[in-house]
Amino acid sequence: MSRKTIVLPKGRRARIGSPWIFSNEIRMDEAAKSIAPGSVVNVRGDDGRAFGTGYFNPKSLIAVRLLSSECDVPVDRDFFGTRIVRALALRDALYDKPFYRLCHAEGDDVPGLVIDRFDDVLTVQIGTAGMEKQLDTILAALDATLKPKTVILRNDAPSRALEGLEIYVRTAKGEGARIAVVENGARYIADLAVGQKTGWYYDQRDNRAFIASLAKGKSVLDAYSYSGGFGVLAAKAGATEVICLDSSAPALALAEESAKANGVKITPVKADVFEELERLTGAQETFDIVVTDPPPFVKSKKDLEPGAKAYRKLAKLGAQVTAPRGLLKIASCSHNIPPERFAAECAAGIARTGRTARLIRQAGAGTDHPVHPLLPESAYLKALVYALD
Repeated sequence: MSRKTIVLPKGRRARIGSPWIFSNEIRMDEAAKSIAPGSVVNVRGDDGRAFGTGYFNPKSLIAVRLLSSECDVPVDRDFFGTRIVRALALRDALYDKPFYRLCHAEGDDVPGLVIDRFDDVLTVQIGTAGMEKQLDTILAALDATLKPKTVILRNDAPSRALEGLEIYVRTAKGEGARIAVVENGARYIADLAVGQKTGWYYDQRDNRAFIASLAKGKSVLDAYSYSGGFGVLAAKAGATEVICLDSSAPALALAEESAKANGVKITPVKADVFEELERLTGAQETFDIVVTDPPPFVKSKKDLEPGAKAYRKLAKLGAQVTAPRGLLKIASCSHNIPPERFAAECAAGIARTGRTARLIRQAGAGTDHPVHPLLPESAYLKALVYALD
């Protein structure tokens, strides 16, 4: 097997098992710089020790993402087929219906690859040059293992630019992007071609179930509701009033469709969330349960301070519209803000209202979003639920 080798000097974190190797951790000589982005390489120490097989991008901060701890591993249809079958076995043990995140990048040893399953429809999201080069092989492996009816490529994440990749959305197989998602006993309508990320947020599945379990007889405000994940399930669980608040009219239209599919009613409100929360505060309107699930406020490390301030403000505004003895749920999908900093900002925001709070739940993504044990950065989702006085 003719394959280039990346040399890793001593003392680097890959020596303790990390699947990421940064550009300043390798011997970036002319030979390395000449390797085409996305090429499969072997990684060895300068003492000859084998660190494994990965793919390499000399233009990326994360220069190597390891696929295996062994060198010279063939990266072909059988390789991806084995990983997909292993991931499938875990999900089938966890869920009784085929609706889940099938592959979660490093958590399933397929860095840069995310696959969401909606029965016989799949969305595939690729974030790295290495996985982009393997796209046809990945699609062949999916056909061999799952035989999906439809495969939609959602390769429109802005982060692809960091890998020198174009942004696009296309259907690789089949047709039809509007589908029904079955989750927590509810039926949701999603548009996998135009929705955010892969079209649905499976990561909040368990958090939605927790909120719904407390929603009977309560009024609920679902802020940043997107297509009504929290609100529709709360209504189905017996909430007396559900307002879904979002700035996207198409997302709210999907939320209304989902509500009708479950025989429940929601009130969609199209508005900027911060502005509407301030208006509700001024009007002294409150809700028994307030859910805030915003887009990432900290998209990169340089955004940490303004993003932290935004979470603090959101916590304050959320607390102001939470009724006495009510619940406030705040989430962050920004992996660039550490959990302890996020919790501190939420606590500070609530404290500024003069109210006391008890933190009753700390959670992350669902079990179909496994975390690589040596890559804590992949545990991106943080969800906190407070009981307010």
